[in-house]
Amino acid sequence: MAIEDEVCVIGGGLAGMTAALRAAHEGARVRLLSHKKSTLRHASGLVDILGYADGELVADPFDALSSLPKTHPYRRVGNDAVRAGLSLFDDVTGDAYRGTHTDANALVATHGGTVKPTARYPARVAPGLASRDRKTLLVGFDSLTAFDAPLAADHLAAAGVPGTTRGVTVAFPGDFRADSRVTRFARALDDDETVETASGSTPVRRALARTLESHLGDAERVGFPAVLGEGESQEVREALESSLGIDVFEVPMGPPSLLGLRLEALFQEALDEAGVRRTTGNPVTEFDASDGRIQSVSTDRNGRPTPFHADEFVLATGGLVGKGIDSDREGVVEPVFDCHVPHPDDRYEWFDDEAFGDHPFARFGVDVDDDLRPLDADGGAEYDNLRAAGGVLGGADFAAEKSGSGISLATGHAAGRAAGAAANQ
Repeated sequence: MAIEDEVCVIGGGLAGMTAALRAAHEGARVRLLSHKKSTLRHASGLVDILGYADGELVADPFDALSSLPKTHPYRRVGNDAVRAGLSLFDDVTGDAYRGTHTDANALVATHGGTVKPTARYPARVAPGLASRDRKTLLVGFDSLTAFDAPLAADHLAAAGVPGTTRGVTVAFPGDFRADSRVTRFARALDDDETVETASGSTPVRRALARTLESHLGDAERVGFPAVLGEGESQEVREALESSLGIDVFEVPMGPPSLLGLRLEALFQEALDEAGVRRTTGNPVTEFDASDGRIQSVSTDRNGRPTPFHADEFVLATGGLVGKGIDSDREGVVEPVFDCHVPHPDDRYEWFDDEAFGDHPFARFGVDVDDDLRPLDADGGAEYDNLRAAGGVLGGADFAAEKSGSGISLATGHAAGRAAGAAANQ
């Protein structure tokens, strides 16, 4: 039996979920198709708008958007769409995030000891903003090698952040396996498990505080890797703050990221509340089109196609990293609808000779019109009822600009709004 909806969004990342939510807010019946789980679980949980332009740190991203090339996704949708995307994000995340009080970027310390300019950041990160002149102690665990606290502290000092930063590595209280995942530490703190210490059986939160007492010195705040609970961590942080007598914050980590997982859960809750139907686990491998419009897409389930019909479609499958854009020795392609991806024929023109140079491949993606419809090689719309959002769009170097999340929110919002409105006509 054919599955019919008014809007079908392909891609379950931040752009896809934003597009699906916005289309649902337009009153459309929405289906979200995703091959795999959201990439948010691999992300830091920070939300950037624009951190760097022309290699220079951006203090206020909205002041810098007009300086971007006209082909940049932000220029396509305009400043109002960027603010609208952020507003949707704020509605979804509520008290779990900070940064709504200002347009200026905040400076957040990462687990590598770098400073990242960002527009929205989890509440559990907020007490550790690098721009605040406070004496800081970073704490790492010897069984969690992904965070080297002394090295991160040295890097932050070299970056010239205000105040002094020290780092220390300690043993996490209790008998945990050397290869324990971050979720294991988080659950132990959530449940305040009893662990065995030199003083006898002790709740793990109290044991952790006791472990740190001799290391605090004159520190005014202490930062842990982001393992202080799987949920909001407010109870865990308050317990540690009460015991230590200073502010406690978390440092965003790489995958698996508890901050990213929490953000994913917040969006999924919002999708469920909005009535968005979610189908996960199978890739879109075929589509049917006629008269310049897509009629349906089909997912592959163990060799059997399952068709999904809709009036409007949004492509939000990601960029080169997420395989929403693919490449081989023959060229660069968009694998779902075979949309045109502008790129030089000569592969040696795809990259710069310098390792950290301006690599053209970083901006590969589909070109779109002002309604975010992908364009063919002649500049016409590929399909009248197809729009693209997020990393699949060309014209931006997400990594260098620190703009990926903001582009996903802005273009996802714009594509979802347009698709939802068109479906209701």
